[in-house]
Amino acid sequence: MAHKKKLPLDPVTVTIESLSHDGRGVSHVNGKVVFIDEALPGETLEFVYTDSRKDYAEGRVVNLLSRSEHRVEPACPHFGSCGGCSFQHVDDAEQINFKEDLLRDQFRRIGKLEIPQIWEALTGPHWGYRSKARMGVKWVAKKNRVLVGFRERRNPFLAEIDSCKVMNPIVGEKLIALGEMIAGLTVKDKIPQIEVAIGDKECVLAFRVLEPPTDADKQQLREFAHQHQLSICLQPKGPDTIMPLDGEPEVIPSYALAEQGVKFNFRPAMFTQVNYQINQKMVTRALEALELTKDDRVLDLFCGLGNFTLPLATQAGQVVGVEGDLPLVKHARENAKLNNLDNVEFHVADLTKDLKDQPWSKQKFTKVLLDPSRAGASEVLHNLKHWRPERIVYVSCNPSTLARDAGILVNELGYKLVKAGVMDMFPQTAHVESIALFVK
Repeated sequence: MAHKKKLPLDPVTVTIESLSHDGRGVSHVNGKVVFIDEALPGETLEFVYTDSRKDYAEGRVVNLLSRSEHRVEPACPHFGSCGGCSFQHVDDAEQINFKEDLLRDQFRRIGKLEIPQIWEALTGPHWGYRSKARMGVKWVAKKNRVLVGFRERRNPFLAEIDSCKVMNPIVGEKLIALGEMIAGLTVKDKIPQIEVAIGDKECVLAFRVLEPPTDADKQQLREFAHQHQLSICLQPKGPDTIMPLDGEPEVIPSYALAEQGVKFNFRPAMFTQVNYQINQKMVTRALEALELTKDDRVLDLFCGLGNFTLPLATQAGQVVGVEGDLPLVKHARENAKLNNLDNVEFHVADLTKDLKDQPWSKQKFTKVLLDPSRAGASEVLHNLKHWRPERIVYVSCNPSTLARDAGILVNELGYKLVKAGVMDMFPQTAHVESIALFVK
């Protein structure tokens, strides 16, 4: 990193003009844009450079000369060094305002659309909400301790944290105990990560192990699991190799959507929403927006475990869920059986490819739900000309691809954007989860 040497060392005074889409303060110095961590619009402050590139620079605050009225003291002592959160210095209401402004801005700039009506934000717990995580593990010989947690902000190294306030406390408050237990294992330097999967009642930790633990190691893991009332699994290779410790029962985490009366089993490494309270509100909102009746045939694209598909099946006549990941689809089918839903079918398909030859794709659908990954759903949208749904609900974890796809739906496919809004799935971070409704 030779270019780091040339950075000016003296603090520079600036006033922050706006926030970037990842929640950093934006300012300009000599015509070049600078992104400054933990800086808020309107604040005058001194910063030092942490990086400088051809067309932008990065910095961090060293001295606040004026404070934004929205600035609060971060609740976590590790905020700033740990990269898990980026927004703890902003009050809760302003976090939502920022996300709504960002959504409007992306729709304008990328989709060339105004949002006619902003849906009231879905909010829930601001702390302790996170039920899924992949935590890094690192034996640091110099410190004679095992670190468990997340990477430092803009750094590949693990942050040295004692607890995590956004994680469910069953794990978030046990990071020290976990590290101390791992430090006593012979394979303490052969465990790169722990997959955390917390259900409504059960907590499973899947330890990735690069070498098999000894019997004594396994005994220590077993005792820790019993003491803290959780289940520990070992993962020698890929996610499908996750197995309970010898002699321990397999604990299958599950979560329920009480409002729709549906229950889901899942495996630790499978994708599920991290925030159960918001997930419930989100599913309910999506179903209400689709205005379902028993005459509806609904298509749920990027359906995963069936998080929306199964609730849809409780209200619609027929539901088809499509997903690219075969293990998820197998699990979705099992969950449909578990819930005695026989008006739902699941198919595996790569939704970025041509779907004309897929039998399910030749059918017509009255309603469509989309919940794609960060990349969005642009490749699948032209199929709507054939399916001809009258209502589309689009759930998104990336406002810029949602805005792009909204532009396609409205400007090319003749749909009308009715409303859009944010859902506070990831409080204390700049991640924006959103939902939009389109009508023919």
